[in-house]
Amino acid sequence: MTTTPKPRPLVVLFGGQSAEHDVSCVTAKHVLDAIRRDRHEIIPVGISRDGRWARSTWSSDVDALDPTGEPVDPFALLTSTAASGGAVLPLLHGPFGEDGTVQGLCELAGIPYVGAGVLGSALAMDKIAAKHALDAQGLAQAAWRGLHVDEVTASTPAELLDALGSPVFVKPANMGSSVGVTRATEPQSLAEAIEVAGEYDEWLVVEEAIVGREIEISVLGNRDVRTSLPGEIVAGAEFYTYEDKYLDGKAELLIPAPLSDSEVAEMQRLAVAAYRALRVEGLARADFFFTTDGRWLVNELNTMPGFTPISMYPKMWAASGLDYPDLLDELIDLAHERHERTRHNTAR
Repeated sequence: MTTTPKPRPLVVLFGGQSAEHDVSCVTAKHVLDAIRRDRHEIIPVGISRDGRWARSTWSSDVDALDPTGEPVDPFALLTSTAASGGAVLPLLHGPFGEDGTVQGLCELAGIPYVGAGVLGSALAMDKIAAKHALDAQGLAQAAWRGLHVDEVTASTPAELLDALGSPVFVKPANMGSSVGVTRATEPQSLAEAIEVAGEYDEWLVVEEAIVGREIEISVLGNRDVRTSLPGEIVAGAEFYTYEDKYLDGKAELLIPAPLSDSEVAEMQRLAVAAYRALRVEGLARADFFFTTDGRWLVNELNTMPGFTPISMYPKMWAASGLDYPDLLDELIDLAHERHERTRHNTAR
């Protein structure tokens, strides 16, 4: 007679202190709608904008979870959950969640967690550090410059346009979901774009604009890594904006992307190479530009991509034969596998 395994505790973290707080609350709602209760004992925990942790309630008839409720001590919660064989699903985007900080807390608490480790999270989150790591592995990227806000002078915009051409995109180095990203074409608009990005981070990235297609692919795994079918984004605006991703959904998403077999194979190879270069485990969405002359350029890797109904990461896996609940189960299993492996190595 077989017995059904007892559900293991799973702390689902959402909210957070970054500008992507609202996106995280929406993501968490849809994850909790789909996750299997027979395998996981769900403990929803919201993090407020000022960093307070609280047990939260889940409801299927709301658009986003509310990160309020009974206050909890973060470390006590994580250590007690670890003692019960549980894990953490940190559905946090941006700084103080996707950048290695919460991952470090989980490591100290001795609890498995979904997604990249401390180093991989920090590397992928910081666009300047990620670009240096990708450059070191010979992975082609758009021309770029990284700078600190204290380095900006009156002549900086003109110098950047001379080096990179026009137009350019300005991004905060440590932010996602297209928050703080602006397109600039001449010195005045570039100066304004630098000011906007500087409201989100003191480190900034300025990139040349690429003429080509935006193609993404989902990556999954620890030591054994596999990729989904790719998807193409046809932006509803001048570029793939926050509104396209989460609000109006005007971007057209083509899954699978119209590519030849050889083009797909090359993109998959490069995605795994970038995943390895940034020391990522668990999952990532790898974003590429495919230029008009047939070159693949790595844009970035997102180690905790959105899981809303219009998000590319789960949609690409669904098109590849891995549905939403199975994907979540596998991610949690990967968290336990990596935890057991790394703890074994540490003990030795």
